[in-house]
Amino acid sequence: MRQRPLTLIQDDLVDYDQAMERMRELVGERQRDERPDTLWLLSHPQVFTIGRRTPMDHLPDPAKGIPVVETTRGGQLTYHGPGQLVGYLIVKLGEGEGIVDYVREVELRLVEALGKLGLPAERRDTPPGSELLTGVWTAETGRKIVSIGMRQSRGVTSHGFALNVDGDLEPWHWAVACGMPDVDMTSVQRELGRTSMDEVRAAVVTAFEAG
Repeated sequence: MRQRPLTLIQDDLVDYDQAMERMRELVGERQRDERPDTLWLLSHPQVFTIGRRTPMDHLPDPAKGIPVVETTRGGQLTYHGPGQLVGYLIVKLGEGEGIVDYVREVELRLVEALGKLGLPAERRDTPPGSELLTGVWTAETGRKIVSIGMRQSRGVTSHGFALNVDGDLEPWHWAVACGMPDVDMTSVQRELGRTSMDEVRAAVVTAFEAG
């Protein structure tokens, strides 16, 4: 992978709508070359977010009481909540580099981060005609641990990844995650029996050359 050092912003729990407003500001600054490439690490209160292609029958029962927010990223339904590490990537793509190329790089960097935590992981290629297998999966149990949904505008990326660390996994069962009814979502805690959000953040920061 190419060297691509990122400026780091770290927050704890940030409301999703407020985060989207701030992300748009960061993207505008990067488009105008007013800031360097940036990784913003944070978590959100409980929310389901849906991409532009998410079918209505994939949405959760409103009785569950978790808001559903339409977003501009690629991909389908994703759940966010406490105990999940979200990373928004505001990066200017290189000459001839597309968003799919960068998503592949993000997958590989997260595979590296999980490896440092002692959790072997992998990215997957999507078979023709199948639902996109974007994200990161555990190598030994075959469960999905990272969701990725990104877009690019005027050559700058936005949105990013959600890595399940030690949060409640039950809400994933209340909807169709990532467009895949049979997907088994997991977390670092579930796979290793131990975890530390600080340790996961540090591994991600190192993998993305952020500081």
